[in-house]
Amino acid sequence: MLILSNAQGPERERAIAAAVSAVKRGDLILLPTESAYALVTDPFSARGVAALRTAKGQTHDSPLSLMVPSAATVAGIAAGVTAPVNALMQAFWPGPLTLLLRPQPTLAWDLSPDLPIAVRMPLHPVMLAVLDRCGPLAVTTANAPGLAAPLTIESAVDQLGECASLALDAGELEATPLPSTVLDMSSLDPTIVRLGSLSVAQLQQVAPGIPNEAS
Repeated sequence: MLILSNAQGPERERAIAAAVSAVKRGDLILLPTESAYALVTDPFSARGVAALRTAKGQTHDSPLSLMVPSAATVAGIAAGVTAPVNALMQAFWPGPLTLLLRPQPTLAWDLSPDLPIAVRMPLHPVMLAVLDRCGPLAVTTANAPGLAAPLTIESAVDQLGECASLALDAGELEATPLPSTVLDMSSLDPTIVRLGSLSVAQLQQVAPGIPNEAS
């Protein structure tokens, strides 16, 4: 596996270009998010998605998280992007809000049409730069089962490096005290799956239909 350092420094352009090429081949690569290093691949690559699931010990029908470069991307991969969904994306993206949405049924990807997709726009500039050139990425935290989410590229490589062809080192990441808030917006009745960095009050200011507590 190739590790490219200084992904935020002088070698940034070379690192981003290498990551984009690897993703387009359907490889798995290690990239930074604002909260941990992640293992990512092209969600439209059957080989890449299968390898991602194998790396994490997931079954074929396990839901996968997606990261996107912008709110405008979501309508192409998700159905039922309502006015409240758009308002939430505009208010809290990029940032710690994950939305569960119904997938577009016509897309040719290896994701179950019967399960919602978890979509988020991250804050980290390196991840965003790759997303801008690749489009949506299937993403999972680069930790082995039972181990902590890696905050350094060395930890990510130790845990899941054998699965990846490339890693971008953006230095040590700061641990975040709370995970992203997760909202299920896949039906007409929104539900809070997990409260995290965003509070109920913050959500309700933007989307009054959000319930008062997690389900």
